[in-house]
Amino acid sequence: MKRSYGWLEDAKFLAPEGVYEHFSAGVGARGAKARAEWTKLFDVYRTKYPELATEIDLMQRRELPTGWDKNLPTFPADAKGIAGREASGKVLNVLAKNIPWFLGGSADLGPSNKTTLTFEGAGDFQADSPSGKNFHFGIREHAMGAIVNGMSLVKVRPFGSGFFTFVDYMRGSLRLSALMELPVIYVFTHDSIGLGEDGPTHQPIEHLAHMRSMPGLIVIRPADANEVTEAWKVILQLHHAPAVLVLCRQSVPTIDRAKYGPAAGLTRGAYVLTDTSGTDPEVILIGTGSEVALCLQAYEQLTKEGVRARVVSMPSWELFDDQDEDYRESVLPSNVKARVSVEQASDFGWSKYTGRQGHNIGIKTFGASAPLKQLLKKFGFNVETVVAAAKNQIARHRSTK
Repeated sequence: MKRSYGWLEDAKFLAPEGVYEHFSAGVGARGAKARAEWTKLFDVYRTKYPELATEIDLMQRRELPTGWDKNLPTFPADAKGIAGREASGKVLNVLAKNIPWFLGGSADLGPSNKTTLTFEGAGDFQADSPSGKNFHFGIREHAMGAIVNGMSLVKVRPFGSGFFTFVDYMRGSLRLSALMELPVIYVFTHDSIGLGEDGPTHQPIEHLAHMRSMPGLIVIRPADANEVTEAWKVILQLHHAPAVLVLCRQSVPTIDRAKYGPAAGLTRGAYVLTDTSGTDPEVILIGTGSEVALCLQAYEQLTKEGVRARVVSMPSWELFDDQDEDYRESVLPSNVKARVSVEQASDFGWSKYTGRQGHNIGIKTFGASAPLKQLLKKFGFNVETVVAAAKNQIARHRSTK
């Protein structure tokens, strides 16, 4: 074909003589003219509307306005607690009020995802109300992902939301968010078997492993309401990575931060919630999301029995892996081999942190339709299971020394 067109057969990435000149005289000249006209127009706009022009500057650089994080809620310790989706809804409404170009919606599930913006003036984005902040995407997860990608490309800060299991319907558009390094925010709720009677079709099992395997994607599964607030702080400051925020449907205890580690530890992906003092722990319990509270219950039981245990909250593998070696070693010391992970999902990938001989409490089947308490019992998410696993780990690694 090259020979028939008179092309240099051995040339690679060849631009024949005249091509650069042709494009310079066409696209180049038109682009330079359009750029000059835009710059002149924007200079006039800046003179008339300096504050709005500053906002446009910030948007173009993917920066945030002064005071973007003011009035964010903090949550008092509470054994009954609050659902992750509920806490997120409270944070989301504050952020959307503080950041004019922060907006989005849900694939038909706004009331369930708690992503509806309810503050005065939020409004709905429609043909006759373009200032509205709530987008109604309909039951179109893939289209929603494509739309928020486009919104991000014009430098607004968009979020899209749905049930976590329905990420299956939007993998292509979400993958493009990561491929294009767009800081799109995905809010996924109903993160586990904790949604109960909806059953296996709605209960995500393999989805966390799936999301964690995607390059360039930040996945965060907060343990309680205050970790949710910290997660949003991290996510809003991302410039080149999309984020998946994975939230529970059911209420989980709000951890007593006067007794346990501060929620700000989330910014480093994993942190020590509680520990034995003075000596290395005999066993490390690692949890994410709603299972962190279970790890804390097991810790209290083990402590009563004289077992030295450590609890690590690990909301984000990606953020933790990005820390320096010294910090990672301080959280998961290599000399402590007895480790137990606890997560209501597939345990695929957890051996990275627990080791080949660690114990991973997860789910190896699809879910089931039953009330939450029955499901927790069926799949072994209880204090007795975690305590037994911890003791078995200690015994196993003692015998190998």
